[in-house]
Amino acid sequence: MALNKVVICGVNTAKLPLLTDDEKNELFERIEKGDKNAREKLIEGNLRLVLSVIRRFQSVNENADDLFQVGCIGLMKAIDNFDRSLNVKFSTYAVPMIIGECRRYLRDNSAIRVSRSLRDIAYKAIYAKERILREEDREATIDEISKEIEMDKEMVVMALDAIATPVSLYDPVYQDGGDTLYLMDQVKDKKNREENWVEDISLKEAMKRLSEREYNIIRLRFFEGKTQTEVADEIAISQAQVSRLEKSALKNMKNYLDI
Repeated sequence: MALNKVVICGVNTAKLPLLTDDEKNELFERIEKGDKNAREKLIEGNLRLVLSVIRRFQSVNENADDLFQVGCIGLMKAIDNFDRSLNVKFSTYAVPMIIGECRRYLRDNSAIRVSRSLRDIAYKAIYAKERILREEDREATIDEISKEIEMDKEMVVMALDAIATPVSLYDPVYQDGGDTLYLMDQVKDKKNREENWVEDISLKEAMKRLSEREYNIIRLRFFEGKTQTEVADEIAISQAQVSRLEKSALKNMKNYLDI
């Protein structure tokens, strides 16, 4: 992982500011009053902390830009959840948050082999669960699933746990000609929207270079957490077109940020 780069994710690490404890406290006070600019300044003033944390993962064969972005997500979560009444330094609270975010990212992107038989049991369990949900409009219990697929409860739980991490968000679920739809295209996430880090890591300028349709697709997908199907319905085009335009927009934004 090349952490000796001067520029990471478009950020010149050689020119990152360094805040004093008094400056951090002042910014937190302004944040509590709703000052969004203060939050941006606090994030920028702690990017050196992110950089120092991700250096701990130098032995990991991971892209430095990706890990820096993940670390920034941890930093923002720390800022948003920090309780000043606990009388601890912000860095003491933030470092474990940043490390945890990086570890989750590395764990979720690791390749773990699962036996075919265990995977088959998991898929049978999922189909049984979906059938009960569809026909009876309720969540199935492990007991019901195990009886339906004629497997021990312990085996059902083990199989479902086994595929939870290995299933990749980039697994193809549908293909229409040359347009492939991936599992991640079907995922809707309202809790961990990417709006915060998209804005705070200066992607606004990259978005300004998109066409109006591309801009709207990125806004609906990543700012409002909508699935490609929901976006397609809203702007009256096919899901395959949404997927193609989204990939093109993200590529254009990446090219801009790499400059």
